Amino acid sequence: MHFNDPATPMLCRCRRCLLHFLPFSLADVSRDCRVIHSPLQPHPPMPLTKADADRAEEILKGARRIHCICHRNPDGDAVGAMLGCGLLLEERLPDAEIQFHCVDPVPVTFHFLPGSHRVSLPPPPEAFLPAEDVCVFVDAAEPKLTELHMTHPQLFEGAIRSIVVDHHPGNPEYGTVNFVVPDASSSCEVLVQLAAILGWPLRPDVATCLLTGVYTDTGGLLHSNTTSQVYRTVAGLLRAGARGQEVVQAVFRTASLSTLRLWGRVLEKISLTEEGGAISAVTEGDFRATGAEYAALTGAIDYVNAVPGMKFSLILSERGGKVKGSLRTLREDVDVAKMAGKFHGGGHRKAAGFALPGKLQPEVRWKVVEDVTKQEGS
Repeated sequence: MHFNDPATPMLCRCRRCLLHFLPFSLADVSRDCRVIHSPLQPHPPMPLTKADADRAEEILKGARRIHCICHRNPDGDAVGAMLGCGLLLEERLPDAEIQFHCVDPVPVTFHFLPGSHRVSLPPPPEAFLPAEDVCVFVDAAEPKLTELHMTHPQLFEGAIRSIVVDHHPGNPEYGTVNFVVPDASSSCEVLVQLAAILGWPLRPDVATCLLTGVYTDTGGLLHSNTTSQVYRTVAGLLRAGARGQEVVQAVFRTASLSTLRLWGRVLEKISLTEEGGAISAVTEGDFRATGAEYAALTGAIDYVNAVPGMKFSLILSERGGKVKGSLRTLREDVDVAKMAGKFHGGGHRKAAGFALPGKLQPEVRWKVVEDVTKQEGS
């Protein structure tokens, strides 16, 4: 995009405007905004501060090893943010060793992303040294979602310096430096903003990882969290060389036979509640019978959520001694994060989840009604 383009007369070269049109270098940034933004074209918000960004950069530059860590059962935003962040750090800090960690394997859907084969379990607790190691937690709304809070408590108690990048409103900001932007569509979008503040250009591989996170957390730019800022972010990533069609093909246009069979069971089991919910459930037996992995369930909730007139949708799934619930809604007057909070979960107003120990037990309800057809015939 050119700033002298008459089609974009409202753009200026101040940092806050350039933040939304990547990639740019710091030389492109002037101190003052050169236009008066009208109410119809308000000044883009910049929730991240340069002071925090500089502090994070200083911490990262002093590390010998940097561990990029995401939450369990990683989705596209978690994988994209972890890989995109790590690959970007490798470019900017060539003397540091970058490692990628998750307690669960990367879903097959995201194996196309560069670096996906490098994701491993974290090293033992004693391997983390305060003077040498730094952790970057991405898309993990709270420590327990990494499943390291019990085995590696020192990572969350201040003994090891850490940086948190997230977009969940309930994040307690457990890092040394925290970049939590609840209004962002995804953690990948937060990373894009952070890179802009630091003046770090995004290479095609990094941009592809980050675009994956934005695409998946917005449902391919279809969910209500797809704001005008999201479109600006996507445009910047594509200009940076993100392979958009590769992401679309892998994430939205490819599904294994086992995944389709699992989704078939989800759709077959949908039931409607008196409270206005569309609910379905899958058991460990369903996963075994279809040959699908747990991660294959991702995306099925959108079809359950498509039932007309429903206030919310819910999929319950058995996973290794726990029952995970995924909640969605299309309505403005329903907050599924509050619903998930009743089961010690959380998330966003329109997308949330929870996990409880236990297993699913089917319950059949029958109701006796009057036989109207028999009365009419008599």
